[in-house]
Amino acid sequence: MHVTRRRRPAGRARLGLASRLPGRRIRILAASALAFSLVLAGGGAYASTRAFGTHRVGDTTDRGAVLPSDQTLKPIGKRLLVDDGKLLSSTVSPNGRYLAALTTDRSIALTIVDLKTYTIIQQVGTSSEADLHIGSNNVGQEGPTYSPDGSTLWMPQINGYERFPVQADGTLAAPTFVTIPNEGSKHPLPAQAVFSADGGTVYAAVNGQNRVVAMDPATGAIEHTWAVGNAPRDMVLVGHQLYVSNEGGRPARDGDTTLNSYGTQVPANPVTGAATTGTLSLIDVSDPTAGVSSIEVGLHPTALYAARGALFVTDTGSDEVSVVDTSIGKVVQTITTQPWPAAQVGYEPDGVTLTSDGHLLVTLGRANALAVYRYTGTKQPVSYLGLLPTDYFPENVTTVGGQVLVTNLRGIGERGPQRTIDKGPGTQPATGHNTHDSTGSLLRFSLPDDARMYRYTRQVFAQNGWDRSSVRTSTGRQARPVPVPVRLGDPSTIKHVFLIVKENRSYDQVFGDDARGNGDPALAQFGEDVTPNQHAMARQFGLYDNTYDVGTNSAEGHNWLMQADNPEYTESGAGEYQRSYDTEDDALGHQRSGFLWTGAQAAGNTVRDFGEFNQFESNPSGASWQQFYCDAKNMDATGQDTGISTYTSSPIPSLNDVTVHSYPKFDTAIPDQYRYEIWKRNFDTYGPANLNMFWLSSDHTGGPPNPIAQVADNDLAVGKMVDHISHSRYWKDSAIFVLEDDTQNGVDHVDGARGPVQVISPWAQHGTVDSHYYTQITVIRTIEQILGIQPMNQKDSAATPMRRAFTRHADYTPFHAVPNRIPLTYGLSTQPSCGADTVAAKYASLAPAQAAKPSVAAGEQRVAAQWRAWQKRQHLTGPKAIPDYANPEQMDHFTWYEAHGYRVPYPGEHTILSPAQVPGRYLPSPDFDG
Repeated sequence: MHVTRRRRPAGRARLGLASRLPGRRIRILAASALAFSLVLAGGGAYASTRAFGTHRVGDTTDRGAVLPSDQTLKPIGKRLLVDDGKLLSSTVSPNGRYLAALTTDRSIALTIVDLKTYTIIQQVGTSSEADLHIGSNNVGQEGPTYSPDGSTLWMPQINGYERFPVQADGTLAAPTFVTIPNEGSKHPLPAQAVFSADGGTVYAAVNGQNRVVAMDPATGAIEHTWAVGNAPRDMVLVGHQLYVSNEGGRPARDGDTTLNSYGTQVPANPVTGAATTGTLSLIDVSDPTAGVSSIEVGLHPTALYAARGALFVTDTGSDEVSVVDTSIGKVVQTITTQPWPAAQVGYEPDGVTLTSDGHLLVTLGRANALAVYRYTGTKQPVSYLGLLPTDYFPENVTTVGGQVLVTNLRGIGERGPQRTIDKGPGTQPATGHNTHDSTGSLLRFSLPDDARMYRYTRQVFAQNGWDRSSVRTSTGRQARPVPVPVRLGDPSTIKHVFLIVKENRSYDQVFGDDARGNGDPALAQFGEDVTPNQHAMARQFGLYDNTYDVGTNSAEGHNWLMQADNPEYTESGAGEYQRSYDTEDDALGHQRSGFLWTGAQAAGNTVRDFGEFNQFESNPSGASWQQFYCDAKNMDATGQDTGISTYTSSPIPSLNDVTVHSYPKFDTAIPDQYRYEIWKRNFDTYGPANLNMFWLSSDHTGGPPNPIAQVADNDLAVGKMVDHISHSRYWKDSAIFVLEDDTQNGVDHVDGARGPVQVISPWAQHGTVDSHYYTQITVIRTIEQILGIQPMNQKDSAATPMRRAFTRHADYTPFHAVPNRIPLTYGLSTQPSCGADTVAAKYASLAPAQAAKPSVAAGEQRVAAQWRAWQKRQHLTGPKAIPDYANPEQMDHFTWYEAHGYRVPYPGEHTILSPAQVPGRYLPSPDFDG
């Protein structure tokens, strides 16, 4: 296959410095070199994870408040906290008095701030606590936009814009929806809107349809359309030239290797499927008939800012800023935003502005920092001044009244109001911290002098764990094998790694009843009676009670496990998730440095994948859960192969090549007992690869059996898998890591991100309780260190491997799986033909035969019909099954109502709610799919 290589424009050779200009060799002190010298001068000797010790998320240390992302927060300036949602993007009113921020995750779509009083004056959304109610919370990646006279505010949604009148006090009145038509099955997914100087035309980036339209702001009528690049996102008007950032780059050409992104094939890497181009489209709005020209920039161009004859472009996927001379329409300078020399990937510049006195400010989303440069003109290189600490994931930066204002997408983390979750019959409602107790924040400050900038830069390095001890490579000398080598590339006693990814459980939800750890038994909805194998493994191999999952949902969690990051594209898409939720089949969701499996292959390892990160599945037989269950029982009893045909695949070439296609991906209509049997046959026939990845997903719940039965099914499958490995000849050099993709469907008394993690190996510590701080990132870094895999970005580069979880003195005692205590068929409306599952008599009372569902209360027939119509639109089962498509809050309410005949309100509420009324409806509802 022919692959077209990306070329840099002439004269833009990479110098590896803070800035590059055409035709000149400029020697300046690189940003990374300066900052690195600062942190070394400060004596920083430990990477982030080790420095945390046994601190928990929410603790305050000398470095700041602990996050679940291997980072601490101690930001500059005055913070305004929004405790009911993430702040995705923001804009300031023309008079500089008000800030409007797109908001998501807690049924709020828009937050209005009075910058004079620095207070929230209005919130808009579907929440019962919103000041102004609208029909949908979905919001786009960019905007909102004030009209030039400040009389209206346009907010992007899936199919158009909400046009709000702005009142004298800065608050908004009830909106009018301006519709942009669908093109076939593709929703427009508007992003940035820009007004002409006179306010007579509004230009809209129609992200989902790869076009820009000119609209009449009064009627919404489309007056002209231009085809642009892939996934247009931000726009800025300079004179009569409209610049558009195309996050997906240019349209594909003959001979390109491509991958899908929302129905468009975009140029992509032939191995990783990551986008390989980034462009700006340039439109002359004074001549609508003129052609659209294109300017090549870095990968994933997002934010644009124009001033003093220059256009600044954040190349988020390249960790750069392109500088375009708007007088000639060409890139004349490229600024690297890679402050730490140990890693060139993963800082994610995503916001940019230029102050009146020439300070160029760039938000580094994944570093929780603002990079500061001195800018003098397009023909002079910028000079690097330092870094300033922000809150969690800064997304936008602007200046108002001589002060800097930074909008932080994740604020202080998931530290908002707690919530109650109920999982149905067999469990009790639980109230605690949840991953969707999300926050956003604003920071306001004046730029510090050079001396304070020096100290702040050192602080940013410490808060991210950037130091020279993080990545040590092999010297090439013969080293004694140890479980987790100190130097990357040195030999390990472990040759086979098994990464088992489960779904959505918090630590307390599973292990809260284990008195050895820091648990709350009242929150143990799936305690030992439901998960006896996980509890038995925790007693034999160790209990980890201070480990965190970075992602707040599956779209983020699987990215963190496979990429050691959740790229900005997915972070900023959280208000809609319409382009894509899980980004397995979306080139824009893949980082340029690849995935865990590509790194393993580059290091000479073999890889085998069982469902993890797979996108497609077919079930030609149309088999039911009951049929899969009986087929698994038959395989177990007779040793025969499966009698049901399924086929799982990935659009990512390198993953598809190592996928076991007979193993089902996420699908709650398939029990994990079936997945175990498919894996066992592969293992017994071929043995393990060096890296073996699994998606065991029944504990997600939402399938035909009762939730506790599905979690019990998952627990038994994990127990059997560990049993089978530990009784094989491969046990002596194996390590098994079991963890959740996220913890969003449970609560926890410490933090919503605290999750159950298990480290199982002859080389693992046995019988201990480990309360040291770990995260999903440190688990991935440990696997990398064992297999000699180069870290993928600055996040896993900075993480400390979990050496203390291992010992140099192996204990080869195998694990013996224990029987389930909950019948795996509990809650089924139709029992399998091979018979209902039975458990030991002493456990029979845990899940009594489920009685017929109560009839619906007479006055609630209408709301029950709405819920059952909602259920039919969820992708819980079948070939199109999608994790979290049915958001957990709605799913929990539905389960509760069905079990109680729509007669008893959900715990903590006073009335029976419809799907659209559920508070915390943080994922887009299928009600708005068209």
